[in-house]
Amino acid sequence: MPLRWSLLFFASLLAVSGCNYHTVDSAAHLPATVHTLAIPSFRNNTQSYHTQAVFTQAIIHEFTSRTSYRIVSGEDPAADATLRGTITTFQIIPLTYDTATGQTSSYLVTITTRLELVDRHGKVIWQNPSYLFRQQYEQTQDLASFIQEDSAATRRLAQEFARAAVADILESF
Repeated sequence: MPLRWSLLFFASLLAVSGCNYHTVDSAAHLPATVHTLAIPSFRNNTQSYHTQAVFTQAIIHEFTSRTSYRIVSGEDPAADATLRGTITTFQIIPLTYDTATGQTSSYLVTITTRLELVDRHGKVIWQNPSYLFRQQYEQTQDLASFIQEDSAATRRLAQEFARAAVADILESF
């Protein structure tokens, strides 16, 4: 009989404690009162041209495709919450060199962002002061078919960033 009670006790503890599992539309960080999310254009504190626009569009796309929130691009005082982002660093560093030509053959793009989600009263709901993302890209050596690859690398990086940021906001990871 005591074994039966012990098992019942542990089973009830397990049921009450849960396993940190969330369904697709459950948001650990967002209050149930949030239905409209404003996402103004990210600020850019770097010399990188147009990066903030690429990152803003990527996160809007990710929220739109993964959630049922009404997404407003830009500031909206009527929105239940606002996600603000800032590109804080942007670096392109040579990674490998072609020994025959002495030119750089691949680069590493590193971008750091700061994100803050606030409710309509300015209270911080969620924040991450330093998202760090990296993307490697190859530089073509054939000048006849030369394509500037760093903007494509930035777009890939923005998509990766948006997937991670939205998952972090929604799933508490």
